[in-house]
Amino acid sequence: MTGRRTDGRMRIAAAQIAPAWLDRSSTLDRVTAAIDEAAANDARLVAFGECLVPGYPFWVERTDGARFESPVQAELWAHYVDQAVDLDAGHLDSVVQAAKRGSIAVVLGILERPAERGESVYATAVSIDPDGTIRAAHRKLMPTYEERLVWATGDGHGLRTWPLDGFTVGALNCWENWMPLARASLQAQGEDLHVAIWPGNPRNTADITRHIATEGRSYVLSVSGLMRAVDLDEDALSGLPQADALERASGDMPWARGGSCIAGPDGEWVLEPVVDEAGVFIAEIDPAAVRRARQTFDPAGHYSRPDVFELKVDRRRQRLGTFDDD
Repeated sequence: MTGRRTDGRMRIAAAQIAPAWLDRSSTLDRVTAAIDEAAANDARLVAFGECLVPGYPFWVERTDGARFESPVQAELWAHYVDQAVDLDAGHLDSVVQAAKRGSIAVVLGILERPAERGESVYATAVSIDPDGTIRAAHRKLMPTYEERLVWATGDGHGLRTWPLDGFTVGALNCWENWMPLARASLQAQGEDLHVAIWPGNPRNTADITRHIATEGRSYVLSVSGLMRAVDLDEDALSGLPQADALERASGDMPWARGGSCIAGPDGEWVLEPVVDEAGVFIAEIDPAAVRRARQTFDPAGHYSRPDVFELKVDRRRQRLGTFDDD
């Protein structure tokens, strides 16, 4: 493994994998294996789909999820929360160790359950640098449609960029990539490598990836998950609550088809969307391409007009109470 290159170029990886659905521990085993594979191929950054650990809540729209006081929904949600990630409890220690072992940065979508927010859970993009430091934990600002039956709304605390081998990295979850001000908050911090994580459908990634790249004159790494019939077989179902309801819902699979891709700062494909295929897909990026693209348009620089426009971002972590003790 050569690690960091001397010519400024960098290899990045999209880990398009399926979770061991609703099983945190087994899914984390898959994540660490993919990190090791990416590192073995000299990647310096590997990203995973939205809420990959322990999996996206696909059941909601397929099992009458809006029904009030439904035993099916209550039991599935309780199991889901039980399998969530508590960062302070060390649930991501194996991922941090894999990042350090391979000297590789990681952006991972998780279901986060912070102890101070009770049983509420968040779709969170966790960014880990190659020495194992968690640089950002960004909770999705606004869950989309039926996701609001499962996930709480996040805050601006994780809207942060961080340096990696001459690039400045930022990340957003799924449809908040469509939010102009969310994107602008990262561009205003010098972002030139944007990571967009998705549950898994090329209809989400095919257009927005190139749009964000062209707008930001940045590289954009979009990563999606998979959820196919092979990923929810009889053995997987047998360990889940409401297995009969989930089996009936599985008739319209696949639920997630991937679509991971990479666009360059000129909006052209570096890696075209990959559909229905599991793997760790690697491409090389060059910071000089960003500089060339920003010669005519730089959204946070000479084209930004801060004398006219100003964006204010509240990055305080939301909490119910603050306590003053003697």
